[in-house]
Amino acid sequence: MLKLICPLATEMSQLVGLAVASYPASSQTLNVVELGGGTGITTLSVLTARDALTLFSIDNEPTMQNQAKQHLKQWVDEDKLHFCGEDALTALKQIASDSVDIVASAYTLHNFLNSYRLDVITEIFRVLKPGGQFINGDRYALDDVSEHTRTVQQEVSAYFKVLTRINRLDLLEHWIVHLFNDESENHVMRTSVALKQLADAGFVNINLTHRIEVNALVTAIKPSFCKVNA
Repeated sequence: MLKLICPLATEMSQLVGLAVASYPASSQTLNVVELGGGTGITTLSVLTARDALTLFSIDNEPTMQNQAKQHLKQWVDEDKLHFCGEDALTALKQIASDSVDIVASAYTLHNFLNSYRLDVITEIFRVLKPGGQFINGDRYALDDVSEHTRTVQQEVSAYFKVLTRINRLDLLEHWIVHLFNDESENHVMRTSVALKQLADAGFVNINLTHRIEVNALVTAIKPSFCKVNA
């Protein structure tokens, strides 16, 4: 259903996986943390990106995480995938400093309140190893507010066309209500603000690529000379 309503979401999850695959080769198994694993769409993209990695998937929505556990049982059985049911900030605070190679996410950070998101970014920076990477495919609101509004209006129009055609007015209502939350002032993740927050946290080589409407892939590096005390 997600592929039907929002095909760009699955495409962005694939881009997150490709970014993980492009991470510099290492002789050691990569330690990857995923924020907001949901039903496992991005999780699968990360797991299949390369062989030598273990993934710690965080999501505090049990219904979706239980689906992911069923879909991805193969990797659980191989001890490559572990789940955490805490919220992102609580889970990150329990991870040691300078211990994670990659923190990956798709369509999670934009759901956070601005203040909570800032705390999460601080914790992401702390847990990453020097040279570690943050990879996020998400809704990055356009800085041009008028253009952003027009883009979201087109997005809403597409929801109506798709969901009324299959008579899923219940899902349409849920999706529109959620969108109002995404677009509220205390949630919206404006691009220029979001990239500045990463820079202020200490990240370098911050890049926004694959912009498609309000969706984009952002990558950032923790400087190799940087070490955070636990």
